[in-house]
Amino acid sequence: MASSFETALLLTCPRALPVISGAVAGTAEGLLAHVTVLYPFKPSDELDDDDHRKLGRICGAAAPFVLRGSRTGWFGERVLYVAPDDPAPILALIRRVTAAYPELLPYGGEFVEVVPHLTVAMERPIEELRAAEQQVRARLPFEQPVDHVELWSGPAIDSTEGAQGWQPIRSYAFGSAAD
Repeated sequence: MASSFETALLLTCPRALPVISGAVAGTAEGLLAHVTVLYPFKPSDELDDDDHRKLGRICGAAAPFVLRGSRTGWFGERVLYVAPDDPAPILALIRRVTAAYPELLPYGGEFVEVVPHLTVAMERPIEELRAAEQQVRARLPFEQPVDHVELWSGPAIDSTEGAQGWQPIRSYAFGSAAD
């Protein structure tokens, strides 16, 4: 039995839920609609007060922004997502976090380029994903004010539970001044 849960730093997007909900049957992930800042982050049993202070400083230096998604995108034919119209504030936040934690690579270093995105569905038959894309496009755009990062924790996503059981455990507010 594992003694620690995985963690992730996320920008939750509840205003995107009406856009993506029901587009593909049976894809409830257990996590709110979100854009990932860093996954995996430190295992929950390795987080300490210094980490929380560091994340508070990083996020405190970021300015609130509005995340707008008005188009879909694809990673191959496996993942359908909504692309942020302006990924710059998200990429800046990702860079700040990864600079502070250089040993933690986004998505475990699996991808050369990090592309901010809000996943609609993945690993489904292509016909289902294409139909979902049409539904999502008809519901776009969405706009989500973003003024904090949330730290979520739960069982390994590659486990049989998927993202079920993941919960927010802390948030880190953005400051009011631009970088």
